[in-house]
Amino acid sequence: MKFKLSKIAALLLPLVVSSSLHAGVVEQTKGNYVDKFRQLDEVLPTPNVYRNAAGEPGHQYWQQQVDYKIKVTLDEQKRYLSGSQTISYQNNSPDTLKYLWLQLDQNIFKNDSIAEMTTTYSSDLQSGPSSKPAKLSLNQLRRQQFMSDNELGYTLSNIKDSSGKALNATVVGTLMRVDLNQPLKPGKSVDLSLDFGFNIVEEDAVNSRSGYEHFEEDGNDIFLLAQWFPRLAAYTDYEAWTNKEFLGRGEFTLEFGNYDVAITVPADHLVSATGELTNASKVLTKEQQKRLEQAKKADRPVFIVSEDEAIENEKEGTDKQKTWQFKANNVRDFAFASSRKFIWDAKGYQQGGKERPLVMAMSFYPKEGGDLWKKYSTESVIHTMEVYSRFSFDYPYPVAQSVNGPVGGMEYPMITFNGPRTELQKDGSRTYTQAEKRFLIGVVIHEVGHIYFPMIVNSDERQWTWMDEGLNSFLDGVAGREWDPMIPWGVEARDVVDYMKSQSQVPIMTQSDSVLHLGPNAYSKPAAALNILREVILGRELFDFAFKEYANRWKYKRPTPSDFFRTMEEASGVDLDWFWRGWFYTTDHVDISIDKVYQLRLDTKNPDIDFGRLREEELNKPVSFHVKRNQEEGKVLWVDKNKDISDFYDENDRFTVTNKERNEYNKFLKGLKPWERKTLERAVNEDKNYYVLEFSNLGGLVMPILLQLTYTDGTVEDQYIPAEIWRRNSQKVQKLIVTDKTKVLKDIAVDPSWETADIDIENNYYPRRIIPSRIEVFKAKKPSGKVNRDIMQDIKTELKTEKDEKDNKDAKSDDKNAIETEQN
Repeated sequence: MKFKLSKIAALLLPLVVSSSLHAGVVEQTKGNYVDKFRQLDEVLPTPNVYRNAAGEPGHQYWQQQVDYKIKVTLDEQKRYLSGSQTISYQNNSPDTLKYLWLQLDQNIFKNDSIAEMTTTYSSDLQSGPSSKPAKLSLNQLRRQQFMSDNELGYTLSNIKDSSGKALNATVVGTLMRVDLNQPLKPGKSVDLSLDFGFNIVEEDAVNSRSGYEHFEEDGNDIFLLAQWFPRLAAYTDYEAWTNKEFLGRGEFTLEFGNYDVAITVPADHLVSATGELTNASKVLTKEQQKRLEQAKKADRPVFIVSEDEAIENEKEGTDKQKTWQFKANNVRDFAFASSRKFIWDAKGYQQGGKERPLVMAMSFYPKEGGDLWKKYSTESVIHTMEVYSRFSFDYPYPVAQSVNGPVGGMEYPMITFNGPRTELQKDGSRTYTQAEKRFLIGVVIHEVGHIYFPMIVNSDERQWTWMDEGLNSFLDGVAGREWDPMIPWGVEARDVVDYMKSQSQVPIMTQSDSVLHLGPNAYSKPAAALNILREVILGRELFDFAFKEYANRWKYKRPTPSDFFRTMEEASGVDLDWFWRGWFYTTDHVDISIDKVYQLRLDTKNPDIDFGRLREEELNKPVSFHVKRNQEEGKVLWVDKNKDISDFYDENDRFTVTNKERNEYNKFLKGLKPWERKTLERAVNEDKNYYVLEFSNLGGLVMPILLQLTYTDGTVEDQYIPAEIWRRNSQKVQKLIVTDKTKVLKDIAVDPSWETADIDIENNYYPRRIIPSRIEVFKAKKPSGKVNRDIMQDIKTELKTEKDEKDNKDAKSDDKNAIETEQN
């Protein structure tokens, strides 16, 4: 998902983020001091009775409750979804509400939607106008044709209250305001109902979060249905109605409630959905019910519907229908999938002991999923719950599902949509690449992880994408490394270096729709920041305790960034305002350079010691090249030719100690206080090495200094210098290092294990090292019989061919990204 917007758009931030704006709060008119450790209180919302200063829900915290009863029918032939729903809205706020706002996410596909009208032709205008000729990819043409051939968006009717009286409704893009016939007072509830329907989009054509996928070879479809019913927008203490237009990227914050959903589909379809199936005896065969029971205690996934059965099912088709009934309690959304192509496997997961509820991990996929899905999907679901529960809370729902379909990866309560598949070979067999295997495991972990964040810890991604994508990417990296550390999970400090030094980044706190590069901004950078916070700054014990505290405080509630920041500080006992400010509110990067190292020797004032050291230093200096060349030429010195003329100074050097120096030393000792003399005597006896290390902060982002000291005896020592060393001077600091006399420094490395996202590791070494690089060797083409042909022409031709191939590849990528720009 790549977004490249204008520089003006990058300034549309939900909170004050630039350092210059911060400076306006605490005005500085003299000097150039920059306080990187200024507290965030001037930026964060003031604590109140709803959200306290500790980062936890206040004693008057509230949120609304919305319950749904829905009957929906899938018309497979027309690819049309129609339904009716009753909504019960409980007003737990202290406010009286005159109207309700509903989200109409399917309206994003209407030709007059803001998202559609503001879709740009080029995905990258940052570098100025393009000189390339105008062109359209087949994907762009396909999307344009589908959008023009189909009437998209909701058809709504019969909007009325519980008494049957009509309610006035006004559609505003992807939102609808429903005016209540009577104001809804605090503590009261209201019921309303409506009918809805819409043409289901083809996911591959419009690149949406849900839709249908058609299989030409067998004539069947997979339907992934999400954002399919009109849903209540959230009403919050920090924003009131969260009625911000849906532009395709910023996802949703919704209200928790209970769902009772009846889904009518062709009788030969299998349905996977949010919630627990309550009428299994009516929609499943006795054999399928028996297999489900066996799966609860199985060591490996059990096939509820096998591949052979699914393939046979593909051939049938029917005019009959079945209604699948699902109930889900305390969830914030509802999604489902339906197809006759599905293979279905399941395995029970007993978390934390037999006294806790069993979770059924399940996967639904077509034959195209093959062994890849059979081996890894359901097992990945269980692995995710095992790891995430350690960092947060027990998985609270009865099922956790992974469904294969055209969507690359999306999450909803109890159900996720995941994309990778096997590839059909010429001999009819199916296989998969290493990349596809890694993709499946990674996407299942990531999307099932989203059931925790934000489907339970209910952050607002429309405003702060990183609060679920970043936190979840951090945890999926933890889970991934516990699955197989050889898979590159892409969320470590070393993975964000290029982004950290790029000129196209914006602060993490930028509002979702205005971020230029969503992947590194919302996923990788915050995940890397949390990894650094855990492994470098707090340590695992403090971090894990604080993170678990955050998860449990805000389970089934709606946290904001300030709640996360404050909880992590309050529970860990560490002031982290400097960390949040630098990583989340600025585009500074890490670049700590070790510039100089001074080796100091103690001036003891004792001439018998100090003069001897000075003589040694003098002898260690290189011989003057003038003297050396005179010696080589055999020149005889005057003092050597006239040895009969000499005195004391010819026989003793300038470092010879006399009584004068000794008397001065004794006088100095007598003037010392007892503790001063004792301190000096100890220092002389210990004869330690004193080094002063000078560092520069070239990137602006203050961080701890991780030192690795290597000594001449071959031993290595690691030292940790907290970030607070930069508190009085954020640009240059010096640090005294004292070692035993046998520990003589040989060389120094800063952040040798690449733990802090330092963008320039070459200035991390003292003395500097030779920079490793590559030289590429190629053989120039022969002149093809032309004797005097310029060989450089052959080289230029070869390079031009390579460049043309790269441009063609980039053009294809640009075409794909142009579609992804507004719909992902």
